[in-house]
Amino acid sequence: MPRRFFRKFAFKRHELSKQWFMSPFRHLLHDHRLWGIRRRTVVPALSIGIFVAFMPTPGHTVMGVLLALAFRVNIPVAAIATLISNPLTMGPMYYFAYRLGRRLLNTPLREFQFEMSWDWVTHTFVTIWQPMLLGCVILGIAAAVIGYITLDLFWRSSIADYKTRKRRIRRDQQS
Repeated sequence: MPRRFFRKFAFKRHELSKQWFMSPFRHLLHDHRLWGIRRRTVVPALSIGIFVAFMPTPGHTVMGVLLALAFRVNIPVAAIATLISNPLTMGPMYYFAYRLGRRLLNTPLREFQFEMSWDWVTHTFVTIWQPMLLGCVILGIAAAVIGYITLDLFWRSSIADYKTRKRRIRRDQQS
């Protein structure tokens, strides 16, 4: 089931290699770990993408792709998993990360509103970056571990169900 689901969204390597902008990266298209849909490459890629999504930096997709390259896991899954962080979820994610980091560092509470602007970064973020970054790292690790365990268990149970059904069919045919 998970493999069939991920295969729907898989990139076709031969079509991607024909694109002009892929010429410097064509050698990477031959590594099956970066594009293949296997439990050992998809599950860690999802985990990497979730962790990167919690970081308060721009360019989540690029960071996810670069980390997927470094760890030799599925690139598209890592890139798509970073989309957990979007304009609707960023505010609550970073607010709870700040609250967690503030509690762990025992710093005074500073009220702020999250905005996507340069003014917010230069005036507000510089005063709250330490607790927010600590909270983002902790929440990112926790979410990545939960995502890893959940998808791994789901994938393994799907494989076990498939093998059980196959065994049952074989047994019924022999009877």
